[in-house]
Amino acid sequence: VQLVESAGGLAQPGGSLRLSCAASGSTFSINAMGWYRQAPGKQRELVAAIASGGGSTNYADSVKGRFTISRDNAKNTMYLQMNSLKPEDTAVYYCYADTGDYGLGYGIRYWGQGTQVTVSS
Repeated sequence: VQLVESAGGLAQPGGSLRLSCAASGSTFSINAMGWYRQAPGKQRELVAAIASGGGSTNYADSVKGRFTISRDNAKNTMYLQMNSLKPEDTAVYYCYADTGDYGLGYGIRYWGQGTQVTVSS
């Protein structure tokens, strides 16, 4: 599985950006997907995750109500719509895709290359 993220970008506080993550290769094996982010000097944190069918999602408290994760399995693409952006959202964002049940200890987690999101006036 290969994951390619769209370019991030620069947004003003209160603005919006949308990230995408396109999967290729053995996409039939992908189950859960999601996004992490890492700000300078901080640990990588889970931002949002989505189940294989798209019906179950979860979010970090810091982004609830502002970010929306979605996926289009027909296009093998996942999205992260980011609204009401704050300077503290500035980070490198990484998408991931799991095969098997990675959380239970079997399967593989694949990562995108990371994309910079900067929120600044």
